Amino acid sequence: MIGRKQEISLLEQAYHSNRSEFIAIYGRRRVGKTFLVRQVFSGKFAFTYSGMPNVSTKIQLHNFYKELKAQGYKAQSAPKNWTDAFFMLREFVASKPKGKKVIFLDELPWMDGRQSSFLPAFENFWNAWASARKDILLIVCGSATSWIVKKILHNRGGLHNRLTNQICLQPFNLKECEEYVKDMDLPLNRQQVVESYMIFGGIPFYWSLLEKSKSLSQNIDNLFFGRNAKLKDEFQELYNSLFAKPEVYIEIIKALGTKKAGMTRDEIIYVAKLDSGGKFTNYLEDLENCGFIRRYQSPGSKTKNALYQLVDNFTLFYFKFMEGKRNTDANYWSKMQMSSVFHTWSGLAFERICLLHSDQIKKALGISGVITNEYSWRTAATEEHPGAQIDLLIDRSDKMINLCEIKYSDGPYTIDKKYMENLRNKAALFRQLTKTRKGIALTMITSFGLVKNSYSMNNIHSQLTVEDLFADA
Repeated sequence: MIGRKQEISLLEQAYHSNRSEFIAIYGRRRVGKTFLVRQVFSGKFAFTYSGMPNVSTKIQLHNFYKELKAQGYKAQSAPKNWTDAFFMLREFVASKPKGKKVIFLDELPWMDGRQSSFLPAFENFWNAWASARKDILLIVCGSATSWIVKKILHNRGGLHNRLTNQICLQPFNLKECEEYVKDMDLPLNRQQVVESYMIFGGIPFYWSLLEKSKSLSQNIDNLFFGRNAKLKDEFQELYNSLFAKPEVYIEIIKALGTKKAGMTRDEIIYVAKLDSGGKFTNYLEDLENCGFIRRYQSPGSKTKNALYQLVDNFTLFYFKFMEGKRNTDANYWSKMQMSSVFHTWSGLAFERICLLHSDQIKKALGISGVITNEYSWRTAATEEHPGAQIDLLIDRSDKMINLCEIKYSDGPYTIDKKYMENLRNKAALFRQLTKTRKGIALTMITSFGLVKNSYSMNNIHSQLTVEDLFADA
C-alpha cells in the first residue's frame, strides 16, 4: 500500500486495543477510504455492508438483511426497520468466536434516508451494546463528508463524543503519486507526474486509470475527451455524491475559479448571486471539509474578511477545458499542449500544487520547526498604486516572511530587469499596506530553477524547484 502509514498504525492500534473502538473515516470520493479499510482488515471482518445510493429505506433494509444472510446469519425474516436490523447485527456478531470483531459500514450517509430513523437505531447499537463490550471495532465510512462531519463528528445527540478516533483521508502528495506510478510501472518522469497532478490532484483512483502503453497526453485524451471517456462525467458524479443539492456548491466553486488569490464571503455571494445567511456558511464549511477550497487570513484583516480559495486541481481542470464545451475531438488534449490557454492553466495549476505542498516548501527552506501561516495576497489598483498579487506568503514566527513567486516553465526561468522591478514593487507595496516590520525574503519556486544572471544571483534570497516538492513532509 502506498503511503497511509499513520492511518494504518491508528487502525492497527484500534484492532489490538483492550476496549471497543468506534472510528469514522471520511474524505472525498475516490480518495481510497474503502481500499484502506479492506487492505488493513482483509480476512478479519465480522460484518461488512455498503449503503446504496438513491434507494428507499425498504430496499436498503432488504439489502442489509441479504448481506447478513450471505455472511452467515440464520434468521428467516427481514427487518422491518433499522432498530430490528441492528438487533440482528448484534445477534450475528455476538455469535462470532472470541477476538476483536470488525464491523465495517461503508457509505453510511446513504443509509440515512428520509424518515428512516436510521441514526437513532445506529446510536442505540453503539451506546447500548457495542460500547459496553471490549471486542468491537466499528468503522464507519462515507464520501458525503458534510454528513459524516455533522451527524457523526459533531453529533449533539446520542453520539456526542462517542467516537474513539477519526481519520480524514487526504489525497496523495507528489511523492506518494510518484511511488504509485512506479508501482504501476508507468513510464512517467517527474515533470509528467507534476503535469498529471495538475489534472488529477492526489486522487489514487484517477491515477489508477492511466495505461502504461500510452503517453500521458493519450491517456488524458482517452479519459476525458474520447468517445467512451471514463472521466467525462466524473465532475457531476463527484459533486452529486458529496452533496444533496450540488448546484449551490458548484456555483460557489465557479465564483472562486475567477480569482486565483481567493475571495471573501461577501464577494462569493455577489459573484455567485446567492443568498447570505447561515446556510451559506455551511456550504463553505462543507467545501472546506471536502478539500475543494481552503480558508486563510491575510495579515491585519478581520475574521469576517477571511479569504476562500479554490485549491482542487481536478475542478480547475474541468472548468478550464470541459465545462460548457461540446468538444468532439478525441485528440483535443494532445493538440492543446502548445496553446496559450494550456500554458496559462498550467501556471495556475502549479501554484495550487505548491500551496498543497507547503510542508515540503518549508522543509526545503529549513523552517519546518518554525510556526508559520501560509496565504496568498492581493490588493486592487487605486489612484495611488497599480495593485499587486503575490502567489504565496509564508509568514514566520521568527520575524521573517518568504514572499514566494511561483513560475512553471519548460526550462530554467529567466529573471530580467523588468521582472525584478515588479517583484521589488510588490514587496514594497505589501510592506506599505500591511505595515509589517518583518524581514521579507524573496523566494522563487520554479520548474527547473533560474537562469544564472545578476538578478537571480544577487536579489533572490532562496530558490526552490519541482524536485523539492517531492520530498517527505
